[in-house]
Amino acid sequence: MLLDTIDGFIIDLDGTVYRGATAIEGARETLSYIRSRGKKVVFLTNRGNYSRRMCREKLNAMGIQAAEDEIILTSTVTADYLRNAAPASKCWLLGDEGLREELSAHGIGLATTPEEAEWLVITLHEKLTYAELNSAFRAVRNGARIIATNEDKTFPGDDGESIDVGGLISAIVSTTGQEVSVVIGKPSAYMSNAALRSLDLPPERCLVIGDSLNSDIRLGKQAGIRSALVLSGSTTRAIGEASEIKPDYIWESIADLQHF
Repeated sequence: MLLDTIDGFIIDLDGTVYRGATAIEGARETLSYIRSRGKKVVFLTNRGNYSRRMCREKLNAMGIQAAEDEIILTSTVTADYLRNAAPASKCWLLGDEGLREELSAHGIGLATTPEEAEWLVITLHEKLTYAELNSAFRAVRNGARIIATNEDKTFPGDDGESIDVGGLISAIVSTTGQEVSVVIGKPSAYMSNAALRSLDLPPERCLVIGDSLNSDIRLGKQAGIRSALVLSGSTTRAIGEASEIKPDYIWESIADLQHF
């Protein structure tokens, strides 16, 4: 039985646990089942426009219990990267308020003007204005390096596929001529290492569950972690079976875990 060989679950959120503000059918019950078996859980998401507090509250509102230390966002790992690699630097942010909350919680210095920034941090910005995009442009034109929480092109929203961070990256790169220096999000080792540290388990005792071949399943392959592709988000069975990135399992949704 699969659960006998797995001690820790690395679980994506968008398209795996919920779509927009709605929990995917069976997700709440499956997560409760995993916990009842004494298994460890960490939620690993490419979302960088949320803080851990915001993500926990969203999950709790769906009846899904999660502690903040079980949630790893790209904003969380970006803050860790900056704190270690550039502890005295000032950042300008292009993203929703959750990015600012998460970086501030980690003690990351924020620039007061674009011109003084040493880093531009780009994440999803669902309330983007021209003024904010232009300030980010000015930060890079004045020497700021670019760090992106992720480079996904789309994500599964309430009413279908929506533009993700990749679109904002393209706008800044194409207008400034400067390439991104660091990309934090899945499938990078920054994210898999953060998840394994949180679980305090070796990769062979873990399972990645997610809806993205390029983000979730590729992360598992690169880190030596078994993986399960769910079809509740952005990938169809035909795409999953034809892909060169092969998951160990293909499930209709996370609810299928209870049958393994």
